[in-house]
Amino acid sequence: MMTTRRAALAGAIALPLAAYGQTKFPDRPVKLIIPWAAGGPADAGFRIMAESAAKKFAQPVVVENKAGASGVLGAMVLQDAKPDGYVISQMHMSVLRQPLLNKSLTYNPISDLTYILQITGYVMGVVVRTEAPWKTLPELLAYAKANPGKLNYGTLGIGSTQQLAMERVGIAQGGLSWTHAPYRGTADTLRALMGGEVDFASEASGWAPMVQAGKLRLLAVFTASRAKRFPDVPTVHELGMDVVIDSPGRLIGPKGMDPAIVRVLAETFREAAQEPRHLEFLDNMDQPLLLLDGPAYRDAMARTYEEERELLRRLNLLPA
Repeated sequence: MMTTRRAALAGAIALPLAAYGQTKFPDRPVKLIIPWAAGGPADAGFRIMAESAAKKFAQPVVVENKAGASGVLGAMVLQDAKPDGYVISQMHMSVLRQPLLNKSLTYNPISDLTYILQITGYVMGVVVRTEAPWKTLPELLAYAKANPGKLNYGTLGIGSTQQLAMERVGIAQGGLSWTHAPYRGTADTLRALMGGEVDFASEASGWAPMVQAGKLRLLAVFTASRAKRFPDVPTVHELGMDVVIDSPGRLIGPKGMDPAIVRVLAETFREAAQEPRHLEFLDNMDQPLLLLDGPAYRDAMARTYEEERELLRRLNLLPA
């Protein structure tokens, strides 16, 4: 009888311990994929958060850079990763958009990923050289309307958020004719602008130092509110166009992750995102904090995915 009671007691203790062992996360290093080269803003911010998350986990968060393929290599790796939370990736708009542009990408960006946490966004804006005749975005748009096809503008690529932002502006103006010049990155775009290859650029806030130095003029930003460092510069929305773009940076995992593990990751990175060091980084980069948890984040991306599809169709950028 005593042996039976002891066995029952041991079983009762072992059951919650086993359950705890199954749900304890993480108990080994977590890999965080950054689908860009090391050293850029997208890489630097996530490395800061990874350091903070590692302390909270008491496990390393190993950052692995996988640049190339228009920034979708992280999402592609997740297609073959176990949904156990030990491989996660940075998310950005190319992950959402590239499957629409490239038929060889067979993953569905909504159903084939787990959305963990939206974290931040990027300030994008329209810049011209300081000697350009346009002091405001309405002046630039009026010139474009009066001179169809004469203006050239640069972005970091065909189908990029920067290009689509400018095309949205053109649509909001009833249709404008200008020439898009794609470059390999923001730095190349700004060099082309400074060299006179293009008349204006639609780019992320890599232009900030040049604007502060008086080499470029910022005409407007695409975010919902004005950039903290440039409070006198209006938003595109303020100027009467229904165009608001923040291009959020996010965290995703493989399809089918345990909701409990998703919560651990989301809560840990939410705390890391709000650490003083990361907030200082965001402030220096003019990036707003745009925290949004998994289900709401996924729903927002599902809506954005359909909006992107329609815009790309309208611009004749969808493959036949």
